Amino acid sequence: MTEPNAPYHAHIYYDPAERAAASALRDDLGKDPAILFVSPMADRPVGPHSIAQYEVHFLARSQDAIIAAIEPTGLRALVHPLTDDDLADHTTLAHWIGEPVELDLTVLDPPGHNKGVARFGGRGF
Repeated sequence: MTEPNAPYHAHIYYDPAERAAASALRDDLGKDPAILFVSPMADRPVGPHSIAQYEVHFLARSQDAIIAAIEPTGLRALVHPLTDDDLADHTTLAHWIGEPVELDLTVLDPPGHNKGVARFGGRGF
């Protein structure tokens, strides 16, 4: 069982035609007290993400509610924990909503060196 206070986040993906829906979801999630941080929208590929996206940070105990908020929008999303294994976080531990987006796995941190944990940890964990 996942620790309820374990750090999680979701990547919300969008193409230009979906930007308005993604922005509306971002605004809604930003009002949710379970959300710890919502990143700015990145209208270009960033890191392993091959299309525009933004991040939503939350704790494991809020995962079901976050997924339930994303699913009706029709947007694609990758929901995953933040562990010490960045590759597993984005693959075997990940939950996709909608059609998966191609990821560049070569840019992820090696196991045991997940810099995302430290960055995420700086957001109130």
